[in-house]
Amino acid sequence: MTREEFIAILDEKRYSHEIERNKIVVIHEGDVYLNALTSLPPGVEFKNGGGVHLDGLTSLPPGLEFNNGGGVWLNELTSLPSDFEFRNIGDVYLYQVESIHSSVEFNNEGEVFLASLVGYFDYRKSNIEGINNKRLLNVMIKREMFI
Repeated sequence: MTREEFIAILDEKRYSHEIERNKIVVIHEGDVYLNALTSLPPGVEFKNGGGVHLDGLTSLPPGLEFNNGGGVWLNELTSLPSDFEFRNIGDVYLYQVESIHSSVEFNNEGEVFLASLVGYFDYRKSNIEGINNKRLLNVMIKREMFI
């Protein structure tokens, strides 16, 4: 998908956005529903106030960032690119992901749902006293347990 096509879709759905250097920054106040999209152009940042629903996305483009105020739904995605980081406020839903590169980090504030790998990682609960589940997940990823 081209930048122009993506901007046209944002305009059509009335999702506020701005251009910062080479980035398209989505700044809509609430949730962003783009479930029909199967791709995004490079250099998109979601800084919207709610969730980001990208259920049809099959790959993540270079320069994509999630700094949004809610969850992220990537239901059709089967892998994550190396050096990818989630920094959204809510949960991350990755139903089909089959492997995770050792450089991926989950720094979101909610749970991580990896249905095809392990199920839920809830950062608020831990079976081991004193161990944060999000830290445990990131250590497991760095040790290549999901490749």
